[in-house]
Amino acid sequence: MAEYRLMVAPNGARRGRGDHPQLPVTPQQTAQTAAACFAAGAQALHLHVRDGEGRHSLDAGRYREALDAVRESVPGMAVQITTESAGIYDAAAQLACLEALRPAAASVSVREMARDPLLAARVYALSAEAGTEVQHILYGPDCIARLGAWYKDGTVPGAMRDAIFVLGRYTPPVLAQPAGLAVFRDATADLRLNWAVCAFGRHEHACLLAAIATGGDARIGFENNIETPEGGLLADNAASVAAFVQAARDAGHRLKEC
Repeated sequence: MAEYRLMVAPNGARRGRGDHPQLPVTPQQTAQTAAACFAAGAQALHLHVRDGEGRHSLDAGRYREALDAVRESVPGMAVQITTESAGIYDAAAQLACLEALRPAAASVSVREMARDPLLAARVYALSAEAGTEVQHILYGPDCIARLGAWYKDGTVPGAMRDAIFVLGRYTPPVLAQPAGLAVFRDATADLRLNWAVCAFGRHEHACLLAAIATGGDARIGFENNIETPEGGLLADNAASVAAFVQAARDAGHRLKEC
């Protein structure tokens, strides 16, 4: 039996309600979704916000509005913001977002930070000073090698050992498979990471079950997948969370107490 933590990523940077009518876009929709997912078993929220046109945003004011809505709706849920660029923002804008918010937790892409190593060092130093729990986004061996080098030269503080392995790809589309986990585990064997997995496409649940069975945590949600294993649409984020928690329970796994 394995114990695991479960985070939900209900929208991401690219999908909209045209992709799924239950995908949250506004702060109020996100807060309602967060509450439903918390009730279904998700312990933390991976938060994206959108601008007035529904596009991905790193605007601190929009983040504050969404954070306030989530805290009011579900005060017991941990929240992690994203600094994802989504092809829109540079490293300076990502740093500015972190400077303005000083969040409790944030995901930071090693690949995106590598675009500007000097600013990367400032991002990690600021996060350490602010007490922000950084989760390194790792897309493959190149990202892992960069993270390892940054641990060695001090760019990334040694205490920042949380990471998420991204299986599959949104664009160009690559369907995640459980077998893809082995590459990440082998490449990070010496880094002593606390790792989680997210997985693109309809095999999401199978990939996450493989992750928790081998000592990882899981991130689920419409950012990565809106389909059932058979290819139909999931009802909503909370239904996906509930189905996964039950599947994990049936496999002998249980949620860690937070």
